[in-house]
Amino acid sequence: MKKLLAVIIVLLVAILMALTVPDKQKHKDAMMEAVNEFVEEEAVDKLGDNILAKLGKGVVVKTVETALNSKLKVDNYYLFNTTHVRLKGEDQILSVGMFGHVFTFDKQMLRDKLDEALNAKEEAASEKEAAKESAKELKRLQKEQRKREKELEKEQKKREKEAAKEAKQRAKEAEKAAKEAAKEAKRRAKEAKN
Repeated sequence: MKKLLAVIIVLLVAILMALTVPDKQKHKDAMMEAVNEFVEEEAVDKLGDNILAKLGKGVVVKTVETALNSKLKVDNYYLFNTTHVRLKGEDQILSVGMFGHVFTFDKQMLRDKLDEALNAKEEAASEKEAAKESAKELKRLQKEQRKREKELEKEQKKREKEAAKEAKQRAKEAEKAAKEAAKEAKRRAKEAKN
């Protein structure tokens, strides 16, 4: 009789658990409540209670909400369910739901994940800045190279022009010398005739 009663109680508890498994929205609501609470504490600790803190809280909460909407996955085990997100190739369990209640992650885990996200964002920003600087430096070097090429081209044209001018001058001098030589030859020929 005791065994039958135990089996009935276990079955009733299992049925109750199956009927009261929270849905995905309930998980999101519970997590957003925890996030709001955490952000509120962090903002007051670090920024005080001012308009900047409120604005920052709103941005963080909206960012987390957007991330939850796109990345949150629910695993249903019929008697309970869990939610998780995939971060850096690892599944991170965020909450467990049973008996109509959602048990969320602890604040330290949230703090660690937000710090990781901020660090990743800062790293991405610094990498982006480094890439921007590299691109800027590359542009500057390309501009310098084009400038040098133009200067070399200009110098080459100048040398060619000077060489052409010199050749023309020599040709004139040679022509003049030839005329003078012809004139001298005529004069000598004339003198020799006389």
